[in-house]
Amino acid sequence: MVSKDRNQGKNQLRVGRLVKAHGLKGGLKLELYTDNPAGRFVPGAAFTLQVPEASPWHGKDITVREYRVMNGNPVVFFDDVEDRDAAEGLVKAILWIDHDADEVEDDAWFDHQLVGLDVVRDDAVIGRVARIEHFPAQDLLIVKAGDREIMVPFVAAIVPTVDVAAGRLIVTPPPGLFEELPDATDTEPQSGSDDDAPE
Repeated sequence: MVSKDRNQGKNQLRVGRLVKAHGLKGGLKLELYTDNPAGRFVPGAAFTLQVPEASPWHGKDITVREYRVMNGNPVVFFDDVEDRDAAEGLVKAILWIDHDADEVEDDAWFDHQLVGLDVVRDDAVIGRVARIEHFPAQDLLIVKAGDREIMVPFVAAIVPTVDVAAGRLIVTPPPGLFEELPDATDTEPQSGSDDDAPE
């Protein structure tokens, strides 16, 4: 999980995304980006909303009324969201919370901590993090490798280790992410000399 630095001097953590309306009373199913949802989504907790500028919620905060787990899914209810129509207007919104510097979650970093880190694969530096792109589904690390920029999904399967103190992160990318895969015809052994030519 990456936490985007939204305002200079004020750090925020992204803690959830509202994925769909639930029921008729304004509930919303929640995709969690926090290890402590019960502690984050307590009644009265306020979040900054990331929504399109055209949304009536743009620039506003939202306050939790109730948090429940229903049929295995986290569901949240907010003040001033009383029915399904109101909830539908918040689908895809991302929730941010002010970050207390004394409170650190596992697997949470700020953009400025990641930019500039060496990207290491098989003990070799293959690039450097240039920037982070934030999307609703996941974050992407933009890695500068030579004169190319490569988009690396910031997920544990591909980026298992982030070591800010050591200035590096380790990647285990799928084949083809950092290099061109050879065509099938290129994998045939090439004749190195005329000695191998049939007589």
